[in-house]
Amino acid sequence: MIRPIDTITDEQALENAVRRFREKKILLPTFEQQQNPDAIPQKIKDRLKGIGLWEIDPLNLFRITWKNQPLETGGLYGNVNFIELPKSLTGVDARIVLLVGKWFPTGAHKVGAAYGCLAPRIITGGYDPTYHKAVWPSTGNYCRGGAFDSKLMGSDSVAVLPEEMSRERFEWLRDEIGCEIIATPGCESNVKEIYDACWEIRRTRPDCIIFNQFDEFGNVAWHYNVTGKALEEAYELVKTGGSNIAAYVSATGSAGTIAAGDYLRTIAPHLKVVASEALQCPTLLMNGFGGHRIEGIGDKHVPWVHNVKNTDVVTAIDDEDCMRLFRLFNEKTGHDYLRSCGIPGETIDQLHLMGISGIGNVLSAIKTAKYYEMTSEDVVLSIATDSAELYRSRLTELRDERGEYTDMQAARDFERCMLGQAPAYMKELSYNDKKAIHNLKYFTWVEQQQKDVADLNQLWYDREVWPGLFNQVHRWDELIGEFNARTGVLDAL
Repeated sequence: MIRPIDTITDEQALENAVRRFREKKILLPTFEQQQNPDAIPQKIKDRLKGIGLWEIDPLNLFRITWKNQPLETGGLYGNVNFIELPKSLTGVDARIVLLVGKWFPTGAHKVGAAYGCLAPRIITGGYDPTYHKAVWPSTGNYCRGGAFDSKLMGSDSVAVLPEEMSRERFEWLRDEIGCEIIATPGCESNVKEIYDACWEIRRTRPDCIIFNQFDEFGNVAWHYNVTGKALEEAYELVKTGGSNIAAYVSATGSAGTIAAGDYLRTIAPHLKVVASEALQCPTLLMNGFGGHRIEGIGDKHVPWVHNVKNTDVVTAIDDEDCMRLFRLFNEKTGHDYLRSCGIPGETIDQLHLMGISGIGNVLSAIKTAKYYEMTSEDVVLSIATDSAELYRSRLTELRDERGEYTDMQAARDFERCMLGQAPAYMKELSYNDKKAIHNLKYFTWVEQQQKDVADLNQLWYDREVWPGLFNQVHRWDELIGEFNARTGVLDAL
């Protein structure tokens, strides 16, 4: 039976955590404070004015929010960070609005998803930072976020990720965090190999606890409550008299971010929730498989935490389109060409805020807008999980492979990959289509990962299970308050 994490399971482990946090002067933010940083005590804000966004300082746990000021050092909070892309760039009337993940510590929102997994275990005695190591299996940003959170919470960590991921990921984990790294065979879509490494850890390392984003409900709970509310606030900032939230587009990946669509459904029941994946690995679209280059999405299985009943559409994006647009958006020649096409300078200056998966989300949003013939009153919400800053080595690789970027190539890429994006390789899901996708979970999670088939059925048939899992953060905030009171750190600041 799947149940929320809402009770203390080991009082000794909890006391050890309290002692560790007291010694290292660590405070845990509540999920409500991550939604609304105005609720953060002023004396914490005063200290943050002297701390860099990526610094290994426990107070940076209070920067796990979509509302950080876009500053590398000393910033506090403002409105939610987002960008809106004009029709001159997208070619569609619908307004495409993306939350920006660059201004999280580590440069990606996964630091929040990881917090949603680790913090509840600490405050209930399920994780002892004086003994356990946190294992973060991931294809990139999640293990970076988890290692960062672990470090700030006074705990050691292990990152498990494919060996073909971008060089920046490995260098930062090794040099800045001092994290143990296990590089598994393959690329973005080789998640089975990551799971195999985790089983070996379970067998041989009793001091390790694995936080698998694909089956940790703290992942979806964080996005439902924090990302979902941030998307709502971005919409409130851009809407006009006739606007409506027409769609929410999210790459599936771990299925954490797409859970924000479950929240948006509560305020806009008519919206379309669109799952985006790589055409080279179309698992949801056609039970497909393969390798691809859109880092952060598409993993040849259906995550345990994906509420498939809430997904209306599946789109598949060609990774070649993403890589070409990545150059267009980040090469000077590409910027010059876009400027000659009448793209506003303000928009061009913001293109670096989208990493490769963010570009994929934009292309899925364009497909969706074209398929549903959306108008300028329709707002399509999506996510730029991270920025181009985390993929500079990919630009170098593309230059080495294809030569210098030219005006002619920029014209081809803009016309074909952006304006020419067609509503192909996409599917509206019927009830039976959704159930077929859900049933794919059996092969990964029951046969390979030893889940109970009764739990699989509960996720489909029990109408109360998902609301209970999404809303358990209210209990976590109560426990965080009790935990912080026991450490006494806030009073001592």
